[in-house]
Amino acid sequence: MSDGPIHDLIERWHAHVRGQLPGGLDELLHDDVVFYSPIVFTPQEGKAITTMYLQAAGQTLPGDRPEGAPATDGSGGFRYTKEVLAGDTAVLEFETTVEGKYVNGVDIIRCDDDGKIVEFRVMIRPLQAVNLVHAQMKAALEQMQR
Repeated sequence: MSDGPIHDLIERWHAHVRGQLPGGLDELLHDDVVFYSPIVFTPQEGKAITTMYLQAAGQTLPGDRPEGAPATDGSGGFRYTKEVLAGDTAVLEFETTVEGKYVNGVDIIRCDDDGKIVEFRVMIRPLQAVNLVHAQMKAALEQMQR
């Protein structure tokens, strides 16, 4: 079902998000990937720092568990709602709820010809969500560095 590296990559990205990709981020990220955070002004360069930010986001953005969902569900309310793939780039829109606040954003992912992520950019709205995610990401990153 391949329509090129970006299509294959996004299939693997979704498998990773579901926890079903052996090798995880190490398999997906190029060694020289650049991560653009909605929180940090300067681009973060390299696989190690990008992995750390994406893992912190995974802890921060799973969101609140939908009412009635079992505690073992793991979804936390995070879901991709739209997807646009063209050339070497994918734009994935997502929604979640964190501490009762609606969070809406996009992941903009660019890959190389080998299907490795070379650029990952996250944008979040509304401002209230940015402030909340900033505080939670800071705490998650501090915890990881201990």
